[in-house]
Amino acid sequence: MAQAVTGSEAQETTLFVRKATGLVRSWSVFDAFIYATFSINLITLGLYIFSQMYYLEGGMLPTLIISALFIIFEVVVYASLIAVMPRAGGDYVWQSRILGGGIGFVLAVTGWWFILWLWVPLYGDMLRHLFFTPLLGILGARGPALWFGQTPLGLFITSLIVCLFVAFYIAIGMKWYARIQKFCFWIGMAGLLVVFAFLLFGNHAAFRSGLERDATAMFGASANVYDATLAAGEEAGAIAPLMGGGLVAIFLSMPFIVFFNLWPNWGATLYGEVRGATDFKRNFWGMAWALIITTVLAVVFFLLIAKTISWDFYMKANGAWWNYAWGYTDQSPPLPVWPYPALLAVFMTPSRIVQFIVVLAMSMWWFGWSGTVFLSSTRVIFAAAFDRLLPEKVAEVDPRTRTPIYALLLMVIPSIIVSALFAWNVFDFQALTLCSTLVIAVTYLGSTIAAILLPYIKPDLYNASPIAKYKVAGIPLITISGVIFGAFLLFLLYEWLIDPLGLYGIGLTNTNSLIFMLVLYLLALVIYLGFKTYRKRQGIDIDKIYQEIPVE
Repeated sequence: MAQAVTGSEAQETTLFVRKATGLVRSWSVFDAFIYATFSINLITLGLYIFSQMYYLEGGMLPTLIISALFIIFEVVVYASLIAVMPRAGGDYVWQSRILGGGIGFVLAVTGWWFILWLWVPLYGDMLRHLFFTPLLGILGARGPALWFGQTPLGLFITSLIVCLFVAFYIAIGMKWYARIQKFCFWIGMAGLLVVFAFLLFGNHAAFRSGLERDATAMFGASANVYDATLAAGEEAGAIAPLMGGGLVAIFLSMPFIVFFNLWPNWGATLYGEVRGATDFKRNFWGMAWALIITTVLAVVFFLLIAKTISWDFYMKANGAWWNYAWGYTDQSPPLPVWPYPALLAVFMTPSRIVQFIVVLAMSMWWFGWSGTVFLSSTRVIFAAAFDRLLPEKVAEVDPRTRTPIYALLLMVIPSIIVSALFAWNVFDFQALTLCSTLVIAVTYLGSTIAAILLPYIKPDLYNASPIAKYKVAGIPLITISGVIFGAFLLFLLYEWLIDPLGLYGIGLTNTNSLIFMLVLYLLALVIYLGFKTYRKRQGIDIDKIYQEIPVE
């Protein structure tokens, strides 16, 4: 435990838990690029959220592209902040040093710690739809496939698997994590190219024939599954077009699509462990290429789906599935599994071996991405503990792997409880899904405001940084980019919280969501005030800690 400060010579050693964090720079910028690409994961987050947008009227393709243009300014903001202060904890460190400790702690802890518990059952939901259900179906295990894909217990089990797998994944250290995610990235990319080939060289008649054959054989769908799916999707109100829809409708689709592509900066909390992180251009292009490549792949995927599966069938299949999953109808969808485009594509071959290999390769997008649910968060928790706002034990790192194990446990254990609430929909927990994006967007807004003000509040720090030379008409680039991205975030927050058209199901249209988010923010505030008071009694001034930047 810390000792009371009685003199100036003790000041340096009693501000932080120790003189250096104990973390090491074991990642390259290329490792950070792969992490950023997985963070805006086309196959997991992308296909998952696209499927839920079936009732929106904005063209999916222009929504994707225009939202990416706004997110480029996010990349500028975060690449700049990283170059100025490349420290473990990212948003927490920047906000607490620029805006103040209380703001930084409450926003970052809520956005990077508490709300990530809710992401675990979402990762579990994607795991069962991308991995267990299709592979078991291909193997002929219809009962287990449908059990995983349709039951609350199946969702809870996959969420437990997420916790166990990811905890191991992170505990072995950043070097091994980098190796594993590279392997998953290349195998997953190869699988995606094969799926593209199926869609490019196949045709709609072959798809329909394969669907009627394999959906029935694997999952017990009725013989007229194609026409029945169209009818069920029509009844569910599936209308989302590929193109068009008008500018207003496109902007109203953005608060949904950013569940997928708002995260190229997800690794920002890790840049205390990335070599060369003070290089603004390398930081920018590492995240920007992740966004650009993912957006291009998504455009190609959209066009190929429209060519072979048909956009109308794909969206109506999504509508039929989610209309049932969300409880708007008690009629099971004709296609009794989530309409996973990779699975739909391999229906065009009768070979079970080829189907299995391709879907297994595509699952690497999930396995390479899965660690993102805890890894970035552990560094925020660690950074707060290093600043003495949590027990010192949480700031300990394993001497061999350099992993903050206790910070990891603070993610795993609560996530299991939240997963149970979500799986069985206790307190209508499944309606809180988009809160997982809203709360993090609030955290990003805090960092964006910090970025806007950085050149004026911390001029010495800014002028000594590598980003000081980047200006437009004499105005710092970080400030201009912050204003544009901040305006985009405010638009998103208005739509989520006010939701005048009732499109997103959170905010004022869902009282439970407001209560849930308020409880999380209050919990963070109580922890901050409690530890600040506790440290003051020990003779430690938390405000003085926030005047210093920790050494990695």
